Amino acid sequence: MSRWRRVAVRGPSMSPALSDGDVVIVRFGAPVEIGDVVLVRWASRPGQLSVKRAVRPEQEGWWVEGDNPFGSTDSRTLGPAMVDAVVRARMWPRPGALRRRS
Repeated sequence: MSRWRRVAVRGPSMSPALSDGDVVIVRFGAPVEIGDVVLVRWASRPGQLSVKRAVRPEQEGWWVEGDNPFGSTDSRTLGPAMVDAVVRARMWPRPGALRRRS
């Protein structure tokens, strides 16, 4: 059974797709596909959740990157991440679906 939750985006790492302060809806337990925007955590930062884009599956999790390479701490620095949920839509301020990138 999947769960849904609202998550606030913090920081510039997903610009231009998402901005600081955007609120998204995420689905826990949803299958991850390359190009999805996902909610992740890293073993080295267990208390931190981040919104990133799934690039490729890795043995230890997923390689994820922010859409803004100049403002993102992601797998390029921290290695593969564990995906907790898939972002399904932006709720605020401009409601709508997010585009998957390949």
